[in-house]
Order: sequence, then structure tokens, then C-alpha cells
Amino acid sequence: MSRTLAIHGMSAEAPRLPERRGFLASSTLALAALALGCTRRSEAAIAAADAGTRPATVSIVEFSNAGKRLQAVRVPRVVKTDAAWRRQLSPLAYGVTRKAGTERAFTGPLLTEHRKGVFRCICCDTALYDSATKFESGTGWPSFWRPIARENVVEERDRSFGMLRTAISCARCDAHLGHVFDDGPKPTGLRYCMNSAALRFAAA
Repeated sequence: MSRTLAIHGMSAEAPRLPERRGFLASSTLALAALALGCTRRSEAAIAAADAGTRPATVSIVEFSNAGKRLQAVRVPRVVKTDAAWRRQLSPLAYGVTRKAGTERAFTGPLLTEHRKGVFRCICCDTALYDSATKFESGTGWPSFWRPIARENVVEERDRSFGMLRTAISCARCDAHLGHVFDDGPKPTGLRYCMNSAALRFAAA
């Protein structure tokens, strides 16, 4: 996750500065407003500008709360203004999902969630992990050995703090979820180390 404690092979995250993309986008919008005499823009216009050249739709797989695969669909990408995300999310969820921050280890309510069900994105409700793949990693964050569908998550290189890691985000709304490491159990050998604040548990 954001900051790794390499001493004992466990990862611990710390809040990160706003993403460069978000900073540049906000700076550009601010300059544009000044050039237009500080003309106010609608939130829809700001969100559209932030979307940039990314595809307007994404392909994901839908699942029931019992983890049953329903269908592959192409859906609109969820893009909102920073203000809209702040209104929708708790301060912690906003800091984690929209600013790539973290919750403190062993504090997330989903760490001890063991019922049958699906863990969904707190921002857009996309299915992300099946409870059948959850395991106790001892790191202090909910851990899974694979996502519920490859299509539903995005992997990106994260070079923050002088390290090279793989960050995981929601494919539909770009919410930061956590990181994936190669010290997980069989059959994948992977550990998807997620923030409770980025997830919503839907019981079967």
C-alpha cells in the first residue's frame, strides 16, 4: 500500500499528497477561470474536463451479492467533481479513494468481516472482491488473493516513496483501493491489500 515497512515484509500506508493528475487538472481549471474573468463553470463541465481523453465507457462484469457472475456489460465511466466526491464520501473514504491515502492498520471495520458476500466499491458500487477469496494476512488491512473479475480493477505502477509497487483502482470510477503484492497464498500467490474505507460489504 502507500508506504511499505520492508523490515518485516508487511505494508503500511500513509496519506499521500494529491495525485499529480488531479493537481494539474485543478491548476489548469483555475487558470482558465482567471482568463475568462473568473466565470463560474458547472460541476458537470468541470467533471467532463477532468475526464480528459479517457473512454466515456468501460467494460466490467456484474455480480450478485452472493458472488454469482451475472453478465459482462459496458457502462458509463463514473466521473464527478472533487466537490461532488466530498459530498458523497466520508472524509476517510474521500482521502483514500480520491487522494490515494490510507486508513491506519487494524482500524478498518471490514478487516474482520467474514460473512459470505461481495465487497463493492464505496464510490460506484462495482463488485471488486468475493468473500471466498478473503484471507487473514496479518497486515492490518482486508486481503484477498484475487479480484472478483480482472475487468473490474485496474493495475498501475506506483513509484511513490522511492519504491516500485502496483496500485489497484476501480475500473469504473478510478477509486484508489490499495496495492497488490506477491506474498499471498495459493492458488495465485498474490495479496490484494485493500482499504476498508474504499469498500462496501454486501452480504449474500
